[in-house]
Amino acid sequence: MPTAADITAAVDALSAGKLAILPTETVYGLAADASAPLAVAAIFEAKGRPRFNPLIAHVADLEQAEEIAIFDDRARQLADVFWPGPLTLVLPIRDAGAVCDLARAGLDTVAVRAPGHPLARAVLFAFGRPVVAPSANRSGRPSPTTFADAVEETGDFARAALDGGPCEIGLESTVVALIDQPRLLRPGSVTRDQIEAVIGPLADAQSDAKRSPGRLALHYAPDAPVRINAEAPSEGEAWLPFGEPGPFSLSETGDLREAAANLFRMLREADRTQPAGIAVAPIPAEGLGEAINDRLKRAAGFVG
Repeated sequence: MPTAADITAAVDALSAGKLAILPTETVYGLAADASAPLAVAAIFEAKGRPRFNPLIAHVADLEQAEEIAIFDDRARQLADVFWPGPLTLVLPIRDAGAVCDLARAGLDTVAVRAPGHPLARAVLFAFGRPVVAPSANRSGRPSPTTFADAVEETGDFARAALDGGPCEIGLESTVVALIDQPRLLRPGSVTRDQIEAVIGPLADAQSDAKRSPGRLALHYAPDAPVRINAEAPSEGEAWLPFGEPGPFSLSETGDLREAAANLFRMLREADRTQPAGIAVAPIPAEGLGEAINDRLKRAAGFVG
């Protein structure tokens, strides 16, 4: 496990305007000082990320979050229940200097979350400022959920890298906008039902979709074409079953949490066999299945 010296090295890299690979409970992130446009630009360069796609500002706690974003009662209630953890809130920007225009894609809002991974939290507390940390993969590729995959994807661009082990959740954070009517912009491991139990009904993304990362049509995609809701693989396709065994099974027992944690890793491993395509079995839509299906649709290029 990383030492105190390793954490200091990551903080020093961020302070110098360089990039660092950080573990979170969702996926590994490629991190930079959120206030530094050149550092943020380096993330876009490393990822090949479209510049209109906003980044999430990661903070140590609610106090730091309220310095950069305008919280209302709904936002505080959600933060009290789900932070630190895999929930991102899209809120009006308070301090545009703390999260630069490039990181916000020129919007008057900021996406903010307090991650739960102890190493990420250690770096954020030591750094003392927001850090943008999109998934540490090249844009459009499956998100890395292991240290090795993160280093393979963008390690050449990072001055420091912390190995926090396999990501516990393996799926990007849920994103909720609280601009007017609460809207679910991106499903994740914090489910719609859990959020609605705290603040009431959520509307769908509609016009607020641009305020969230991960809303491009072809996103999270391996090199091979992805075919979803498949009953069986065709000749030459790699097969990602659900509820049955296989070398790339999302979950042999049909466990949605296990499938979420395995999703990107199995897409990567299947893609490394250079198949003609990747066929994915149907995934139930309830609970975590909503988020899994959302990622699969984007991998297949079906969602705008």
